[in-house]
Amino acid sequence: MASAAEQLAANMNMGSFAKATELHKRLLFTVMALLVYRVGTYVPVPGINSEAFLAFFQNPDSQRGILDMVNMFSGGAVERFAVFALNVMPYISASIIVQLMGAVYPPWEKLRKEGGESGRKQLNQYTRYLTVVLALFQSTGIAIGLNAQQGFVDNPGIFFIVSTVTVLTGGTMFLMWLGEQVTARGIGNGISLIIMAGIVAVLPGTLARMFGMAQQGLMSPFTLIAIIAGFAAVIIFIVFMERAQRRLLIQYPKRQEGNRMAGGERSFLPLKVNTAGVIPPIFASSLLMLPTTVASLTATADLPPWMEWLPLVTQQMTQGQPIYMGIYAALIIFFTFFYTSITFNPEDTAENLRKYGGFLPGIRPGKRTAEYLDYVLTRLTTIGAVYLTAVCVVPELVLPASMLGAFGGTSILIVVSVTMDTVAQIQSQLLAHQYEGLIKKAKLRGRGGRGKGVTAPARR
Repeated sequence: MASAAEQLAANMNMGSFAKATELHKRLLFTVMALLVYRVGTYVPVPGINSEAFLAFFQNPDSQRGILDMVNMFSGGAVERFAVFALNVMPYISASIIVQLMGAVYPPWEKLRKEGGESGRKQLNQYTRYLTVVLALFQSTGIAIGLNAQQGFVDNPGIFFIVSTVTVLTGGTMFLMWLGEQVTARGIGNGISLIIMAGIVAVLPGTLARMFGMAQQGLMSPFTLIAIIAGFAAVIIFIVFMERAQRRLLIQYPKRQEGNRMAGGERSFLPLKVNTAGVIPPIFASSLLMLPTTVASLTATADLPPWMEWLPLVTQQMTQGQPIYMGIYAALIIFFTFFYTSITFNPEDTAENLRKYGGFLPGIRPGKRTAEYLDYVLTRLTTIGAVYLTAVCVVPELVLPASMLGAFGGTSILIVVSVTMDTVAQIQSQLLAHQYEGLIKKAKLRGRGGRGKGVTAPARR
């Protein structure tokens, strides 16, 4: 028999959506916040020669390195050198560092495990402080690199460096605040939605460029059809893997309650194949961007002898290069296991099962259950790591560089995963609205019943 939640979910339709006024406000706030973000990607940094910078990006012979991926995540803000050129990548890098420190640094580990809500807020505050530091570091390197270039800056000098650092750092902090507001007052996943909005924004241009190449004879119709079919197949594969899970049977023992037997129920513990979600590719991309963004912009400047290795590093840290692909794949695998270990603790789960009387059939409660959960989760995570690595790396090996922005595996994975999470958030909001409606109806019926009971004796 279906549960109450399942029955409510089955009854959700456009009528229930039309009545959910709170959800309408959250959706409107989210849309307005994303519009503000998109407007900011067209506001150039003062003092930059936008035409020269755009020509640098449009020149196929330019050594841009990983800047193409940064540009894709920022929705084209980098090629326009807009105030949001750094996007939320410093914030993501700061989140990585804080989470890593929370696993190895005892005071922060205590805050994460035992601090509760106050500990979480304290770690979030550390993340914000570190975001400012990383944004200052990246923006300073970019400003100094551009200041040394010929033709990119109208009036080179210290004033341009200071103003650029201020504007880029302020843009990142504003986007961090905007993402937090979307999470709190919108439909959730604020930072992920900002990243997805940047990727979706470059999709029409990539499609137009692809069809233009087909019309000019630079791409055969068979190749065009193969790319579109492969794009659809990757989406289907991602949806299948993101919804795949291993369901472990949980048994609750029967117990005597007065003259009747209670309990003996069964439930399932769902373990997702990809518990880490889309976080590993985002973290891996962010870590790769941190050192190479500055290197890409300073590689063509007049460098001292001790920095002559920088252009070689920048050339190798390009999409499709073996060193880049190897580091990218290794980081995805690492963060898949790392983030899974943070989000799911087998010992805590086993202790909660033991506390409420549940057990896995054939496995002793407590330590044995924790070991079995860790055994199953490790193997599921291995499959998830291979899946994420394949989706993110294989398209970059087979697609031309001009299409890696919107059709790259990382881009598709982020868009599909965030879309699925957003739909789930909307469904949960609708479900909560229906629950509230049922509770209000029950209260009204209860008041009506009490009223009739009071007036009945008077009528007699």
